[in-house]
Amino acid sequence: MTRARLALLTGGGLVVLAASVSVAVTIGPADITPAEVWRSVAARLGFGQSPLSPLREGIVWNLRLPRTLLAAVCGAGLALCGAVMQSLLRNPLADPFVLGVSSGASTGAVAVIVLGWGVGVVSMSAGAFVGALLSFGMVMLLSHTLGGSMDRVVLSGVAAMQLFSALTSFIVLTSADAETTRGVLFWLLGSLSGAGWSDVFLCGSVLFVVLAVCFANTTTLDAFAFGEEAAANLGVRVTHARIVLLSVTALLTAVLVSSAGAIGFVGLVLPHAARALTGSAHARLLPVTALAGAIFLVWVDTVARTALDPQEIPVGVVTSLIGVPAFIAVLYRARSKT
Repeated sequence: MTRARLALLTGGGLVVLAASVSVAVTIGPADITPAEVWRSVAARLGFGQSPLSPLREGIVWNLRLPRTLLAAVCGAGLALCGAVMQSLLRNPLADPFVLGVSSGASTGAVAVIVLGWGVGVVSMSAGAFVGALLSFGMVMLLSHTLGGSMDRVVLSGVAAMQLFSALTSFIVLTSADAETTRGVLFWLLGSLSGAGWSDVFLCGSVLFVVLAVCFANTTTLDAFAFGEEAAANLGVRVTHARIVLLSVTALLTAVLVSSAGAIGFVGLVLPHAARALTGSAHARLLPVTALAGAIFLVWVDTVARTALDPQEIPVGVVTSLIGVPAFIAVLYRARSKT
């Protein structure tokens, strides 16, 4: 791929993302146009006066805009995690959801919410991070003892996902009241309904840091495509690189799960779609994957909150409806290659 084409893809992706956010914010019961949204943003920056009434201004700035931006951040982060995991593990089926990392993060977050573990000291994000590391450590240990092949990694991930999902259900059913149970179970299916600016800033900051770490290691990720031994011969510190990159993806997954719940299949589907456009070189793959994930989840969330209005569909339900057929297609593709 030429630099011109990469610039076209990333530039076009940024334009589409900006347009998607501005249009998604207008979709809903209130009568708001994209032009009014941009004029309101300009007014906040000190240029002109907002055309919106105080009520509609509140709808945009307190409800729809933080939710839409959080959807973009979560989509970009989950897609990025999937691309990195697939490269490090040399497994086209790897992503935070399939490998049980999201389930482990959910268990850690729920333990903080329901049991009050570490309240005042350990936040939801920290609890989710501990759960994500425990889950991923279990997957790596189990798959290694079983031979480390692609199907063993996936099966180990399924086992971890079921175990931590069961632990989460046990914690909720035995320790939470009825109202907390309903809220937690809806959140576990993936929900952006409670999004606020603090979530956007936290998740956006972590995403920025993880993006920087991943971009600094694009040549390392390229080397992993040839296998661990070849990467080591190319001068890569294999163990160190794997620990650093898997730790930052686990951290990002944990923060996203603590804010939006477990949203599945974004990290599985979007890297494959981006790879078809950019090839396998990570300097090109990672930015396109992140942009594709952001655009995808913005529109998935828009559908989730408006399709059955006034009832809301959990975002994870919609991504699973889209992701399961894609997962099956990846399975058949992997089988044909072997």
